[in-house]
Amino acid sequence: MAPTTNKSILEWLDDKIKLVNPDKVVWIDGSNEQIEQLRAEACKTGEMIKLNDELLPDCYLHRTAENDVARVEGRTFICAPTKEEAGPTNNWMDPAQAYEMLYSIAKDSYKGRTAYIIPYSMGPVGSQFSKAGIEMTDSIYVVLNMCIMTRVGFNVLDCLGDSNDWVRGLHCKCDIDAEKRYICQFPQDNTIISVNSGYGGNVLLGKKCFALRIASYQGRNEGWQAEHMLILGVENPKGEVKYICAAFPSACGKTNLAMLIPPEGYKAKGYKVWTVGDDIAWIRKGEDGRLYAINPENGFFGVAPGTNMKSNPNALLTTKKGTIFTNVCHNLDNNTVWWEGLDKNPPENAKEWTGKPWNGKTDEIKGAHPNSRFTAPAKNCPCISSEFENPQGVPISAFVFGGRRAKLAPLVYQSRNWNHGVFVGSIMASETTAAASGAVGVVRRDPMAMLPFCGYNMADYWQHWIDIGKTLDSDKAPKIFNVNWFRKDEDGNFMWPGFGDNLRVLEWILKRCEGAVDAKETEIGFVPYAQDINLEGIEDEVTVDSLNAMLGVEKELWAEDAKSIEEFYAKFGDRIPAELSAELETLKNNVK
Repeated sequence: MAPTTNKSILEWLDDKIKLVNPDKVVWIDGSNEQIEQLRAEACKTGEMIKLNDELLPDCYLHRTAENDVARVEGRTFICAPTKEEAGPTNNWMDPAQAYEMLYSIAKDSYKGRTAYIIPYSMGPVGSQFSKAGIEMTDSIYVVLNMCIMTRVGFNVLDCLGDSNDWVRGLHCKCDIDAEKRYICQFPQDNTIISVNSGYGGNVLLGKKCFALRIASYQGRNEGWQAEHMLILGVENPKGEVKYICAAFPSACGKTNLAMLIPPEGYKAKGYKVWTVGDDIAWIRKGEDGRLYAINPENGFFGVAPGTNMKSNPNALLTTKKGTIFTNVCHNLDNNTVWWEGLDKNPPENAKEWTGKPWNGKTDEIKGAHPNSRFTAPAKNCPCISSEFENPQGVPISAFVFGGRRAKLAPLVYQSRNWNHGVFVGSIMASETTAAASGAVGVVRRDPMAMLPFCGYNMADYWQHWIDIGKTLDSDKAPKIFNVNWFRKDEDGNFMWPGFGDNLRVLEWILKRCEGAVDAKETEIGFVPYAQDINLEGIEDEVTVDSLNAMLGVEKELWAEDAKSIEEFYAKFGDRIPAELSAELETLKNNVK
């Protein structure tokens, strides 16, 4: 008996159940009792392994197929009515053609399997920010992950009532065939279909598929924003908390910033940092005319390798209970997990991520896959914000964009105004670091860190940012900044210590938002005076001279970059907002 009378839900499910032909159908209510039953069943079939309950209570290990270990951007499609609507940065497929192909792959794929129906909310149930989804899957792993990452339960259905405003999600493991693997979003239909994958990023449909690709399209139509941004609160010694949303491409320290631990000197004065979200922000205007953000997720889906008590103690502590580990190394001596960068003591009696015996002594074979993951409840995080569940969201003082540039971008600079800030976000880029992925130092543009996640034409997405700005009074609009923790000196060494010391830059950013410090106007925006960034406690690492060098703007390099921006913009033809073309012309003239 279905726990809802919503006609749109029942008709859609009826249709999809006939298509995939399961042996039985189970509705997921999100209760601990049902979760325990599913965990036990997954352990019985070998889909999951229960870990040491004393050391890692309620924690489990899962291994995906070896051909299914990461998001597949090349097989991810935006199925909009025309190719132009999807834009040049997305893979496009005609919706009718996509449905026909996907349904032929999915047909009868649940034979001998169970269909699990997951009603879930992105955001606190009942919040004006939140949106509902239904995911049907044949994977217990997906169910258990969704119960961590989203708010699952029949109260979502009660809240939805008879509304048709919900996102349809169909996931079919099929044969985990990489050649028939597709992750398709149909923004106009509020629909996501994923076939032939079992890896989280492709199958937890509430995550990137809904919370960014579908939601970015919804936000554009409904006047709000879905952004690939962390949300953090900085509490000063007076107990005042100011909130920042920040976007970074991968490998730029996003989770570390979201869970930042203040340097000792700041801690002693009473500074604290609170995590509201580590990955996604949904943003809308409040009654007071300011922008407010919520984290639509309920957990963290983090990369394990490199996470340790030095790099990110809060993330590591979050994984100590109720967590699902995927594709990490299994330490057989104490039935726990290990990964590269956790500590310097790889287990000698272990199984590497594929399940083969491993003795920790070889560098050629990794214990954990480089993209191995943990799915952990947000409430476990030692620095989780008391506003995490606030249905009204938190007020945003600043947007911060970041990238990885060895010479170009200063440590921090502020945009001149909102439209210039949108320009700064649109030209975000990182330079490639690993020789394995081709040439080092190649610039990869990743506007607002949304390149793989924007559900429609990116030029229209920039226009949406500009349109949002028009609705904000200048005294209420968040100020927009760019940071670059990765500036290098002549010998190729990083100049800024990073990690907790990034709070020194956030402090300057918040002072600028309050009008408490001056800044120097340069060709690219406002740059700090060196004396306004607190170097107390790191004088041995960072001198005023080296800080001045980090804040330098080299016109020749910017003139080169302007050419590269022009090439990037050319992809979008005449859809580029006039305001951004004007900002590019200003930059070119400024750095002549």
